[in-house]
Amino acid sequence: MNPELTKLHPYPFEKLAQLKQGCHPPEDLPHIALSIGEPKHPTPGFITEAVITHLHGLSSYPTTAGSNELRHAIATWLDQRFQLDGHINAMTQVLPVNGTREALFAFAQAVIDRSQQPLVVMPNPFYQIYEGAAILAGAEPFYLNCHVDNGFIPDFDSVSEDTWQRCQLLYICSPGNPTGAVIDEATLQRLIELAHQYDFVIAADECYSEIYHDEDQPPVGLLQAAYTGGYTDMSRCVVFHSLSKRSNAPGLRSGFVAGDAAILKQFLRYRTYHGCSMPPATQAASISAWNDEAHVAHNRELYREKFEAVLEILSPVMKVSMPEAGFYLWAETPVADTEFARQLFEQQNVTVLPGSYLGRDTAEGNPGANRVRMALVAPLEECIEAANRIRSLIEQLN
Repeated sequence: MNPELTKLHPYPFEKLAQLKQGCHPPEDLPHIALSIGEPKHPTPGFITEAVITHLHGLSSYPTTAGSNELRHAIATWLDQRFQLDGHINAMTQVLPVNGTREALFAFAQAVIDRSQQPLVVMPNPFYQIYEGAAILAGAEPFYLNCHVDNGFIPDFDSVSEDTWQRCQLLYICSPGNPTGAVIDEATLQRLIELAHQYDFVIAADECYSEIYHDEDQPPVGLLQAAYTGGYTDMSRCVVFHSLSKRSNAPGLRSGFVAGDAAILKQFLRYRTYHGCSMPPATQAASISAWNDEAHVAHNRELYREKFEAVLEILSPVMKVSMPEAGFYLWAETPVADTEFARQLFEQQNVTVLPGSYLGRDTAEGNPGANRVRMALVAPLEECIEAANRIRSLIEQLN
């Protein structure tokens, strides 16, 4: 067996299941799950219909690179969404993937040179795939704490030159999971300069980029920052996008990777051996999804309603605020995050995720401690009911 497997941490939801063992929540209160970032809004009907009407494609092997039509649809969406003025080549700079989870993991396996004592730099707290990908690629994870004092953006200026020299891959997540923080364009351009100076690659997880509150100010993307900063070839920049959150289609398992053509050429080579082509019906549905923005705008409106309602209930009793983007609330707890989560489940039958499960201990402590992540993915009425139950627990604790 791969000896690196023993270094993997338990997944947050494994820890959560253990935390809840022995609890007996009230039977008269239906369970409300705010712990998992799985969209619950209906998948648009035209996406479902596209899958059904293209099932005849099952008789053919799909290519690893995906159909030209899908890659052109993705490139067109990128060009329009991030104002790239045509500086994205569908054939050399776009690669469909079966969900970004597997792509974020596979990417590290393809780009890391394990013979050079590599570091993979990542935010803390984080999506645990970054860490697992680094470990199984033979690299050492390096954590950058995300604190409220820095707007939950990693303090990149604090990174030493030695660390940047050893860095081969930098994972960033903007909008952030779990914080909702958005990295600004100037910071992204500074990271691109560092990537060229110290010879590393930036992998930008932008899966929450289409869930934001101000229709006039969508989050900036890494490729957008590269283009406006003069790096029109997107060198050293690779972005990851998904239809799971944007289009409420987590079961479709459809996303894409885009950016530096030279890197994607080698990543495609890796994936040819990896054996993970997107099924034809999924490709057809994905084309339909990337070509439509009306359902995405409606999706944002649904989240806005939930944030407004939940924050009105919780703000008077809890340190919590509207995130810049995404569908999570990253709230402070009046007691230890694990104790709060356990009591909330036991007394109110509401499940949230302890923030410490999403972070790692560092010399400065665990930046997720005394916070919980609440995913506002349930229907509006359930989110309001959950907020009232959370408030009831807090008032009892106080």
